[in-house]
Amino acid sequence: MEPDFLYLNDVIPDAIIDLRYASDFNFVGHRIDGYLSSRPSLSRPAAVGLAAAAEDFRRLGYRILIYDAYRPQRAVDHFIRWSLDPNDLGNPSFYEGTPKDKIFEKGFLSRRSAHSRGSAVDITIVHPDGSPIDMGGGFDWFMPVSYTECPDITDEQRANRRLLAKVVTAHGFKSITTEWWHFKLIDEPYPDTFFDFPVQ
Repeated sequence: MEPDFLYLNDVIPDAIIDLRYASDFNFVGHRIDGYLSSRPSLSRPAAVGLAAAAEDFRRLGYRILIYDAYRPQRAVDHFIRWSLDPNDLGNPSFYEGTPKDKIFEKGFLSRRSAHSRGSAVDITIVHPDGSPIDMGGGFDWFMPVSYTECPDITDEQRANRRLLAKVVTAHGFKSITTEWWHFKLIDEPYPDTFFDFPVQ
C-alpha cells in the first residue's frame, strides 16, 4: 500500500465492511481484479475526513458501512472489459432496465475513477446493531432509483439519503447525482494519479 494511505478499519474501528468487489456479490458476478482482501483504504486526508463523519454519525446513533474505497485501476479496467462483452451478463439484478453497455455512458461507472486516486468512498449508514437504514435502493443498482434525488422514493428514504450526504459533505466530500452512496474528497491529494496497487 502507498505510504500516505490508511486502512479504514484502523481509523474507524466500528465501521462495518462489506467490500463487494472482493466477493461474488456484485454486478460482474465474481471477485474483481485487484481485490485480494476486504481491507478498504483511502488516502490519508480522505480517511481522516471519513473518520470525522463516522464520529458524527456515532453521536447520532449510527455506524457507517463501507462498500468500496480505494479501487485499483486494474479493477476499473476489469469493469470496462466486462461492459464490452455481450456474452457476460454478470449479475443482471444490479442493472435491471439499463443496458450493460450504457452503464458508463449513464454515469454509474467511470473509466478514470476517483476511487483509484484514493479519494472516493461508497458508504451507507446502519443502526448500531448493523441493521440497515432504508435508502430506497441498494448499492450499485445501476438504475434511476439510485439517483440521489430520485422522485420515486418515500419521504423517509429521501431524508435518510439527505442525512448521509449532509454529514459526509460537511467533512470535505461532495456527492454526485447518479449514486446516493458515492462521495469524493474535494481537495484531493493525488488528483492526477491513478494507483494500481492491490487491495490487500
